[in-house]
Amino acid sequence: AEELKTLAEEAGEQGCAAPVAIRVNPDIDPRTHPYISTGLKKSKFGVQMKESLGLYDAARNDRRLQVRGVSFHIGSQITRLKPFVEALQRVADLVQKLRGRGCAIEMVDLGGGLGIPYREETPPSPEAYGRALKDVLARLKLRVLFEPGRVIAGNAGILLTRALLRKRQGIKRFLVVDAGMNDLIRPALYGSYHEILPVRKKGGGKAKVDVVGPVCESGDFFAENRPLPVINPPDLVAVMSAGAYGFVMSSNYNSRPRAAEVLVRGNEFFVVRQREEYKDLLKGEHVPKFLV
Repeated sequence: AEELKTLAEEAGEQGCAAPVAIRVNPDIDPRTHPYISTGLKKSKFGVQMKESLGLYDAARNDRRLQVRGVSFHIGSQITRLKPFVEALQRVADLVQKLRGRGCAIEMVDLGGGLGIPYREETPPSPEAYGRALKDVLARLKLRVLFEPGRVIAGNAGILLTRALLRKRQGIKRFLVVDAGMNDLIRPALYGSYHEILPVRKKGGGKAKVDVVGPVCESGDFFAENRPLPVINPPDLVAVMSAGAYGFVMSSNYNSRPRAAEVLVRGNEFFVVRQREEYKDLLKGEHVPKFLV
């Protein structure tokens, strides 16, 4: 309610009517990591569907607002179609109720969430996703918005790093690389699996190692106890499926400049974001005169 009030006040000051779509929680469990499940009743996002009815009524009766749609997003890295279908069916029922109450619902935003294969997952294809939702969407006769992200970018990017040293600590074996959790935080944050490959294939057997970075944190790892081909410094190593939630979640933690971004097309490559330098970490800082 507070958000609608703020939007209405801003629209009034601008002398216009603001189009409104409210994000609702269909309360569908997508069976994914709890940190990226976003459409449950307990989620911090959106509002419960019953609560949304009163909000839509308030928006419909405010001349500064124009009710236009419904939005939802149940989570990320979803590998089954059933949660998407169940969520849409619940939202379709809500759309019919809203239309019956005089709300001119013209669009529905289905969010994103379609998963990709990181390891052995077999997520549905975008085509299968579309087919599963088509019949319900056809009955609604709405403009449909999607927010695909991971399914487009996830497997389009890799993190390229270089082996620095091999280390043995009792029975544990470590491969230390020059990338760290500041470059790709997903393994430390979610325990996420990323395939790790030597850039140049080698023969021979495999050995179990922890692939870790140089950041001063025990959580600075890309893989634990992972069977990998023997990789020796200064070999290049590819951490796969880093195109989604890789660079955008990177940071300068531990005073580490962020990596360059390189776009590859066929046999050509283009530096699309320059590598940061240490001076870049300091350029926004100002020392008060009393400390000089």
